[in-house]
Amino acid sequence: MIGKQHTKFSTKMSRLTRHLSPVMRHLSPATRHLSPATPHLPPVTHHLSLVTCHLSLVTCHLSLLLLLSFLPFNLFAQDQKPPAPPAPTLLPFQQDAPKPGNEEQLALQYYQSQDFEKASELFEQLYENKPSLYYYQYLLFSLVEIKEYGKAEKLIKKCQRAEPDALRYMVDLGYVNVRSGNSEKSKKLFEEALKKLGPNQQQVFELANAYITRGENEYAIKAYIKGRQLMNNAYPFGFELAAVYERMGDFKDATEEYLNMVDLNKSYLQTVQDRIQMTLSFDVNNEKNEILRKTLLSRAQKNPDNTNYAELLWWYSIQQKDFDLAFIQAKALDRRFRENGEKIVSLASLAVSNEKFDVAIDCYQYLVLKGPTCTYYNLGRRELANTRYLKTISEPSPPKKQLEILEKEFTEELAYFNDDPENISVVKNLAHIKAFYLGKPQESIDLLNHAIDMAGVSASERAKCKIELADILLFTDDVWEATLLYQQAYQDFKFDVLGQEAKFKNAKLSFYIGEFSWAKAQADILKAATSKFISNDAIALSLLISENYDPDSNTVALGIYARADLLDYRNEEDQALRALDSIPRLFGDHPILQKVLYKRAEIVRKQGHYAESDSLFRQLVREYPDEILADEALMQAAVLNEKQLNNREKAMQLYQELLDKYPGSIYVPDARKKYRMLRGDK
Repeated sequence: MIGKQHTKFSTKMSRLTRHLSPVMRHLSPATRHLSPATPHLPPVTHHLSLVTCHLSLVTCHLSLLLLLSFLPFNLFAQDQKPPAPPAPTLLPFQQDAPKPGNEEQLALQYYQSQDFEKASELFEQLYENKPSLYYYQYLLFSLVEIKEYGKAEKLIKKCQRAEPDALRYMVDLGYVNVRSGNSEKSKKLFEEALKKLGPNQQQVFELANAYITRGENEYAIKAYIKGRQLMNNAYPFGFELAAVYERMGDFKDATEEYLNMVDLNKSYLQTVQDRIQMTLSFDVNNEKNEILRKTLLSRAQKNPDNTNYAELLWWYSIQQKDFDLAFIQAKALDRRFRENGEKIVSLASLAVSNEKFDVAIDCYQYLVLKGPTCTYYNLGRRELANTRYLKTISEPSPPKKQLEILEKEFTEELAYFNDDPENISVVKNLAHIKAFYLGKPQESIDLLNHAIDMAGVSASERAKCKIELADILLFTDDVWEATLLYQQAYQDFKFDVLGQEAKFKNAKLSFYIGEFSWAKAQADILKAATSKFISNDAIALSLLISENYDPDSNTVALGIYARADLLDYRNEEDQALRALDSIPRLFGDHPILQKVLYKRAEIVRKQGHYAESDSLFRQLVREYPDEILADEALMQAAVLNEKQLNNREKAMQLYQELLDKYPGSIYVPDARKKYRMLRGDK
């Protein structure tokens, strides 16, 4: 029985082998098909050839599976493998490609190795046996490369007779004449193809693509424009024209076409924004940005009733972080569409996050002026006060008069809203001003205790108040009560950024009081914090301790530095400076000296001595150019020169120095942006 089965199986095997042998012969030449294409290879036809190669391989795999299906099931039951994946789905343009044979593979190999003489001979045979656009393209290119212009023209004219309405062949004739040096005749042929163009959208596409393929972009533009006219703008070819203009480097006309498409149908707005954004992402010299800005402004001024331009200007200004322009457009859209301030609120939040406090203040004032009937009136009042607070304390040395004005404004806001839980941020900011700037810590403590006990306050806001209260208690030297509140906030939000903030502040408190081992242990845990700011601060604290602390050695220098840091936190700047100045006198050369220099620069800046602070930051860069604080010190010096010392030229020089010397610094993106702004880029 087994012998009979074996005989039947052998017969089936021999039959299948005869059927499979032609397929297997394709496999070896198919692999050669994968060599890189030459620059002359037409992109589409090259992709077609690759697909045909894959088809051969898939055919081979399927045939082998068929062979295995004849075998007895139990013979291979223990070695079964999952079935081969299905053949890949072919795109429409790939389905017309002829299946590769030995001659075709050889022809492609010759073409790719730029042996166009042999390639043309083989492609000519292939084309005669089976005329197709695929073989035609390769044959035409091969003939042109070996300067067989006469044969190339005969080939094209033969195709023209078969397809008299296909204008692409006239373009091919023009291309052959360009390559042969007959520019006059080529021009006539290109023009004649244009004249024969009819009101047929597909014909317009084919002719324009034929021009583009042959590098005749100007004629492609003419084809699209004529097609638009012939079809009475039924389809304007705007996106196609814009693409050709961009290919030619003409972004101005491309922009005009994009805007025309939005005018035609507002539903194109998102597509236009996506296309423009993609183009601007490669705008290294900022030229396209300027063209778009001027074009949009010009159209908006000439067509004030066209809200499409206001929408685009709003979108563009947000992309470019031009918040002044964004505010103008947001107001226009708000009034036109009666949006009740929605865009204004969004813009104000963005402006605050980018430290554009003046724009944010203008936004909130706009909301307040709408009156109590406005949905965002209460939010406007509250955030107007909070934004003025942020602007004031962002200064290294805030003026006391301005702080007193803020204190009064916050007090009035709290009186207006009574015990509204929505205004917890106002309470917290007022407490901070009273404690850290106006010498009224007890009033701050009372405010925050009241806020913590207030009904309706969310758990997260209550935790924020506890952290602020702990900050103030540390400021007043109530260390133990402060650490307890930090711990409470951490326990309530262990897995949140809020809890990580509380934990870091507790670690810093331990550092202040000399518990270096505990502080470092907590900082090491926080290196993996989800907030990059907390993580960076934790890394810096851990590094400071590890570089200057050894339980078996003298830690006096680190202790003095920690004490100076705490004195600075408590606004006792003069005592902090004296403590810092004692370190180099007592210890001479010590690893902590760069930190001492940096801290001194921070303190004198806080006192309003900006020139001295600038000098100290730059001294650190000179003396410790390879240390971890060098790039940060350089950035601080640049900002001082830009904002406080009003020395724009020096600021640009320092930003450039940071870009050149520390290309891997985390401050590089901000430095580059500030440098370009000072240079006048928009």
